Amino acid sequence: MFPKVCTICGMSLFKTQRFICTECAVKRFESAVNSKADRINLPASVIGRFALWQFDKGGYLQELLHKLKYHRLTGVGEDLGTILGNQLKINSVLENFDCTQTLILPVPLHQKKRRIRGFNQAFYISKGMAEVLEYPIVKKGVVERTKNTKTQTGFSLGKRRENIANAFRVAIPKEITGKNIIIVDDVFTTGATAFELVSELNSANVGKIFIATVAQA
Repeated sequence: MFPKVCTICGMSLFKTQRFICTECAVKRFESAVNSKADRINLPASVIGRFALWQFDKGGYLQELLHKLKYHRLTGVGEDLGTILGNQLKINSVLENFDCTQTLILPVPLHQKKRRIRGFNQAFYISKGMAEVLEYPIVKKGVVERTKNTKTQTGFSLGKRRENIANAFRVAIPKEITGKNIIIVDDVFTTGATAFELVSELNSANVGKIFIATVAQA
């Protein structure tokens, strides 16, 4: 009864499209690739990071991410992941990452938050990326979030680091040891969460690490 329309522009979608039309996927994201990506120093083990879009507070990207996280529109996450994966390919960012030795790791969500929300938004972004890049996603339970952290919004960098300290655990090291890891999340702000996860991954002796997010705040 109700035609599928693009979440961004409102135009009709083809049957093969989920929530974002091809025109918006190209025009609205291509000009913002890697925006302010060099602003933050990376840990030595991280070879790079890639942000698809500069976070526009009050804009359509915030609305998209809000629909993904709080309205359970997981298809939005997959669409954003597909766009992110395509931009990573177009920009040859991962050309040195061997498909047989690389895994995609959605930033884990604590089980309590997962029960409340019903899903991990980073997983669906990863799912869209995996379709394009053909890298497998790390199996559920291999890397866990053991600390149910408070929301980081409004925290200083020091407070963020304190909040996220010791929040992750590699439960099954053999699944990732020696593998290159692409960490995936929705928004990169100060890097506190990603860098804490990097520290835990290093303890499992993984290979190269890369951080890919939809937005850079």
